[in-house]
Amino acid sequence: MVFVWTMIALAFIDMDTQLLPDDITLPLLWGGLLINLGDGFTDIRSAIIGAVAGYLALWLVYWCYRLLTGREGMGYGDFKLLAAIGAWLGWQMLPLVILFSSLTGAVAGVGLMVIAKHERHVPIPFGPYLVGGSFVALFWGNQINRAYLDLF
Repeated sequence: MVFVWTMIALAFIDMDTQLLPDDITLPLLWGGLLINLGDGFTDIRSAIIGAVAGYLALWLVYWCYRLLTGREGMGYGDFKLLAAIGAWLGWQMLPLVILFSSLTGAVAGVGLMVIAKHERHVPIPFGPYLVGGSFVALFWGNQINRAYLDLF
């Protein structure tokens, strides 16, 4: 419940302020590592790799976008949030979280531009989509990953 309620709070904070405060994301990251010392959601090795991979995945996207466009495409809070998600759920869930959050974020962004006449240059917070992706991974991730791997 700590993970779920903290993630909900972060989603609303990001929607309101476009910030993901370190005072919440960093304790969430450490909490995920600590809870997985006893194999809470995943083993500690997967949690550590998940934290590092989560941070680096969005850090690389940030820098590639910045090098190509000269502008920032996301904030550092998104890196830390995905690192926390990786610490709680393990690296195995990160592709699912990134895929789901990116798809829903893209659909919502296009929808906002078409329906609400949202300007392209006005930023849309990514945190709520990461939260949604983490909930999909938390509740249905094992089944989705298993179904996907069974295809091969």
